[in-house]
Amino acid sequence: MLSVFVPGRQGLERIAAGAAASIPDEAVWIDLLDPTPEEEKRVEQALSIDVPTREEMREIETSNRLYEDNGALYLTSTVLFKADTDLPETTQVTFILAGSRLITNRYADLLSFKGFVTYAETHPASCSSAPLLLTGLLESIVNRIADVLERAGADIDAVSLHVFPRIGRRRASRDYKRELQQIGQSGEVISKARETLVSLSRLLGFLQQSGSNRVTTEARASLRTVSRDVVALSDHATFLVGKAQFLLDATLGMVTIDQNNILKIFSVVTVLLLPPSVVGAFYGMNFEHIPLLHEPWGVWAATAMMVVSALVPWLYFKGKGWL
Repeated sequence: MLSVFVPGRQGLERIAAGAAASIPDEAVWIDLLDPTPEEEKRVEQALSIDVPTREEMREIETSNRLYEDNGALYLTSTVLFKADTDLPETTQVTFILAGSRLITNRYADLLSFKGFVTYAETHPASCSSAPLLLTGLLESIVNRIADVLERAGADIDAVSLHVFPRIGRRRASRDYKRELQQIGQSGEVISKARETLVSLSRLLGFLQQSGSNRVTTEARASLRTVSRDVVALSDHATFLVGKAQFLLDATLGMVTIDQNNILKIFSVVTVLLLPPSVVGAFYGMNFEHIPLLHEPWGVWAATAMMVVSALVPWLYFKGKGWL
């Protein structure tokens, strides 16, 4: 889908970009969302640029992601996608600063782009130039990552309350399968968020060091602010990774403790039943001369011996604090 935006009185305005319509001269932002080959060719011919293909956008080498060609800046970044689902993904977004226009090429409908469009429609200053549009989009992506990390941190804290209940409260369940799944889900989201932040850090560093006059002084000041936010979020993501790893180790430790407690119960029961089993086996032997064998009260005496033989080890274990 091809979308063309122009600056208006109230802010950013989307105009119709039919197959037959030409790209207006006043357009400041051209957005390609999952474009067709015809749409890519149309933009390339109109602006004399080379829009990277999806395969080229997936290249991880810096020279293939961040470069300048024929006076245009090409910036490709990895961005977190589907963060609110059970299967978070990453996608690539290419920003092209060509002349007085910003061209974006992407294959995912990102919430950060939707949020920025809504904001820019009522803030004319944010869409007065292509560099400011780029800065606004990058800031929107960073804000989205901040929200994702905040939610992931809250999820980790919720799991921590289940694994480590407050003093005086018993754990509601000894099955940690759900907690392990939540820790794994949060860890996956944080990992992909860190991947996005690393990619953005490389992009911002290249953009700030670029000697191109396409990046205005005002935009460079905003980029420095975005860079500081990326560094702060990267530190916070590292902290969350460590917290998730600690919680994972603690949860596995709790599972081991519960398994040991279960085995301890079986061991104690085995020890308690062993002496009565010996007594019962003794009186079950096929010998004629066995004490108390022919007495009327012999069965009760044998039963009493079995009970006492089981009771003595139980009292001993209880006194030692093993039970």
